[in-house]
Amino acid sequence: MEDKSGSTLVRGRMALMAALSAGVVSSVAAPALAQQAQPAQQGNASGGTMVLPTLSVEGQGVPNEKKPPERVASPKYVAPLRDTPQTITVIPKAVMQEQNLISLTDILSTVPGITFGAGEGGAGGSDSVNLRGYSANSDITIDGVRDSGAYVRSDSFNVQQVEVTNGANSVFNGSGSVGGTINMVSKVAQDDRFTEATAGIGTDNYYRATVDTNQLLDENTAIRLNGMWHRNDVPKRDVEDAKRWGIAPSITLGLNTDTQVSISYLHQQDNNIPLYGVPYGLNAISRGPLAGIDREAYYGYSNIDTQESTLNMATLKVDHRFNDTLSISNLTRWQQVDSFVTTSYLQGTWCLANGINAYTGARCTPAGIFTPSTNRGITRDADTSIFYNQTDLKASLQTGSIKHDIVLGAAISSEKFDQKSGNRLRNPDGTVPTASFVPISIANPNSVWTGPDNFIVTGDVDSTLNNQAVYLFDRTQLSEQFELNGGLRWERTDGDYHSTTYAYTATGRTTTVSPTASNKEHLFSWRVGAVYKPLPFGSIYIGYGNSKTPSQSAVNGACSTTANSLSCNVKPETAENIEIGTKWDVLDEQLSLTAAIFRNDRTNYKVASNEPGVPDQQLDGKSRVDGVALGAAGHVTPEWGIFANYTFLDSEVLQGVSDYCLANPTQASCASSLAAANGRQGAVLTATPRHAFSIWTTYDLPVGVQLGYGVTYQGKLLPNNSDALAIYKVPAYWVHRASVSYQLNDQVKLQLNVNNLFDETYYTKIRSNPTNGWANPGTGRNATLTVGYTF
Repeated sequence: MEDKSGSTLVRGRMALMAALSAGVVSSVAAPALAQQAQPAQQGNASGGTMVLPTLSVEGQGVPNEKKPPERVASPKYVAPLRDTPQTITVIPKAVMQEQNLISLTDILSTVPGITFGAGEGGAGGSDSVNLRGYSANSDITIDGVRDSGAYVRSDSFNVQQVEVTNGANSVFNGSGSVGGTINMVSKVAQDDRFTEATAGIGTDNYYRATVDTNQLLDENTAIRLNGMWHRNDVPKRDVEDAKRWGIAPSITLGLNTDTQVSISYLHQQDNNIPLYGVPYGLNAISRGPLAGIDREAYYGYSNIDTQESTLNMATLKVDHRFNDTLSISNLTRWQQVDSFVTTSYLQGTWCLANGINAYTGARCTPAGIFTPSTNRGITRDADTSIFYNQTDLKASLQTGSIKHDIVLGAAISSEKFDQKSGNRLRNPDGTVPTASFVPISIANPNSVWTGPDNFIVTGDVDSTLNNQAVYLFDRTQLSEQFELNGGLRWERTDGDYHSTTYAYTATGRTTTVSPTASNKEHLFSWRVGAVYKPLPFGSIYIGYGNSKTPSQSAVNGACSTTANSLSCNVKPETAENIEIGTKWDVLDEQLSLTAAIFRNDRTNYKVASNEPGVPDQQLDGKSRVDGVALGAAGHVTPEWGIFANYTFLDSEVLQGVSDYCLANPTQASCASSLAAANGRQGAVLTATPRHAFSIWTTYDLPVGVQLGYGVTYQGKLLPNNSDALAIYKVPAYWVHRASVSYQLNDQVKLQLNVNNLFDETYYTKIRSNPTNGWANPGTGRNATLTVGYTF
């Protein structure tokens, strides 16, 4: 990745400001109109047509922007949201704007059932998401297209809404999707005229500017420009900060005709000092942050640690309508993510002020000192790219009294991943400058590296993952009250992973080429549901589906070629989901209420064989999450809006060892593990709180003032599946937030947001084990003031 110095960011910032100015000027020259009263049709990048809620800048006839859209963006969901037999949480743009939720982590932190891990290798260079008990790192999509890059999705300036689909559902997005999927819907040019510009300032050196302008060139052509510039220090942290800018132009041709073409591009650059956290222990000596730790302290090296990424994404979408019952769409996308991340692990010896080792309990010297290991300055320089093409044929058929809405589609993708990993805190010959790793005061750390800075590559990886899929979805309306909903997907995956490692001594470099890890699979997944509608505005349903996860499920992952832990020839893992629920649009269909009970079963995941002569991992692991999900979104009255969700998750490990060890717990190959006799049976799953709740509510006063209040609760959770740590859990926490906005006139709006209103101290993204651990302090109290200008 080029230009690590940040000069690219400066040049990009100047280019962006010019583009923003040009967009505003062109918008002023166009008729300054409020958005049209009738719903605007937005062709979205994942196919289909989405009806956007009516927007108003007049302060009258309050639009219901908290209520979910009639349909989700993907064309594969053939029924309206209310009649889809599965829990899908949609976070609209208005809910994000009212709370000033900017990053994907910010947005998802208000969705119960989602927690966050420490990122790749325990570092802060990528999003790590856990959805209802299972990793969703490979189940994040943009417009239904998998977003495989290991990077931080730091900004939503080009996101119309976020859709969280819960439960095993490989049938929609391909292999994986054990706990569900997270889809970000992009903004594209639409049949409308509007401009929304914002400028924000806040505590902790917060500065932000955005523009979103959509203009009609003629009755059949629209252009749209989204732009963003942002910087801030991390609240209640001494060192970490974030700087980024982005631009997203799009054009739509053929509006109001049978053939419509949308072309869009997204470019974003980030240059941050990563939030890596503080030492954190969950053991008999330390239950949380180590004694004497200041939550604001930085234990890395501020002049070395960095998190840089560049995202480029181009999308072409063509829709053609043959008649009122038959249409076809094609989506083509190219995306590349370049990332360069350096972090300094908090590994070493932590000798507390009382002379006790924080992790072992042994006496130690010198007291109050962190003696770092040489495993710092860890660096990854990675490029991830994908080429994707999807075609969907949509048809509405009538066979007697039965109506069918059908989608028949095919998709192909080709992904590539290249990564050079190593260490920057090395001598030019690759050897370790041991003397430079000086002890660090725990109470007052010096976060500056004074030794040599040379990026020495110790590992080189290149991998590919290709996928071809065909699928069929059908909504069968048997009557006005009964319908069936189902889908089938067949796909072929083909992955290869090549790795080379390098070792350095004073006499030179040694190269080791590992065997190629290859994994090829044919996968079949499906989902079926039945819906009963006792009234036109309500439904009761049952749904069942599965997911398939091959041994190489992501382009930046690999099947295992390690002796006695082989997985390249192991069949795919399987998960199943059953859900019974109900959805109602009440109060003249202004408030959506949902309730569901569900079971997510991971019916066979890989565990070590431990059987002599059987080197392959075995599909004997089993786990389960039973749960309840409740939701409310929309308006109770024209003035009172609400967006609230609750989840109850009862998780457990059903079997954590191979069948061989279960039957032969005293065998030498099994007895070395505490789990040999299935000791983890009944244990809760990691990062899966039993209770989680979030609400955001607003009230509009007659004088143009809106008051907003929200709170998020997350119950205690287990951070690690180690038997040695099973009794220690991360504490529960509450985080409050509030807003006040004032509509100054038809064009200008002022909005004040306060996040973490009571300055709660809590910790997330926890990586804890018996000998070392760390966690990110939750964002401290902060305030922002935003001025919005709409015309």
